[in-house]
Amino acid sequence: MVVPVYHSPRYFADLGEHVMPIRKFGLVRAAIEASGLPVDLREPPRASDADLLRVHTAAYLRAIDTGEPRELAQSQKFPWSPQLAEAVRWTNGGTIAAAAAALDAGVAGNLASGFHHSHAEHGEGYCTFNGLVVAWERLRAEGRLRRALVLDMDLHYGNGTASLCATRPELHQVSIYGNWYKANQAYRDVAAERTPDTENARSVPVPNGAGRDAYLGLLAEHLGPAIDRARPELLFYQAGADPYKEDPYSPLDLDHDALRDRDRYVFEVCRARGLPVVWVLAGGYTKDVTKVVEVHLNTFRACVGVFG
Repeated sequence: MVVPVYHSPRYFADLGEHVMPIRKFGLVRAAIEASGLPVDLREPPRASDADLLRVHTAAYLRAIDTGEPRELAQSQKFPWSPQLAEAVRWTNGGTIAAAAAALDAGVAGNLASGFHHSHAEHGEGYCTFNGLVVAWERLRAEGRLRRALVLDMDLHYGNGTASLCATRPELHQVSIYGNWYKANQAYRDVAAERTPDTENARSVPVPNGAGRDAYLGLLAEHLGPAIDRARPELLFYQAGADPYKEDPYSPLDLDHDALRDRDRYVFEVCRARGLPVVWVLAGGYTKDVTKVVEVHLNTFRACVGVFG
């Protein structure tokens, strides 16, 4: 098959000099197009008010749309602008469309983040609206999806998604992370604190210095049981670039090959189980943005290698 992948130039917003390289979304698209691999590139729709209000409060949505109150509009640590307010509509629309396409085709991707730090009433950690939960709620409202599992392999713990799972018993998450995230701050020492596990949100810290074998061992140990618990009809896969060993936030010893092996394993498990999977990009702050792009390109390569 040819893998459906969503992207739009509208995903971009000018953030000035910012640690989050938002331009990488377009760079990943260009790299995929230059790779010579078959791809079905699609234009996404724009997320509507109804889509966002299933997950986020009206006060928060109004702040993002208008920029006021500014503290709330910038709670995700981005400078507010009308362009940003539009961009986050399109990136979330891409995840909705990719999730729907994955139900039809078995796999699809969106070249934007899942925005897993976003809570119902505010943003955190460069995450405005939680596209993972927004997409699940839209498909649930349409009667297309009931149970789903988020596999979050961003470097940082998916605290926003976990908070939203608390009131959504049919949505599960397993977060395999190398940085703890709390109160809009990242902490490298994952041994110092972790969230209590709940029935539908599990926390799997990766010890500092972990290499390929330890990392993939944790994935193999926890993914199968998470699928068995959640009994999902769709897997949302947050394929983080920031576990990469040169990332300024990463205490892990993972190179490009290790992260590509991670991605291949996830796709192989989904294919073997007949579980549709939608993947999104996440994280990635290495100063040389080409190395971030390479991680994300390898996710696409792994996807095509398994499903193509």
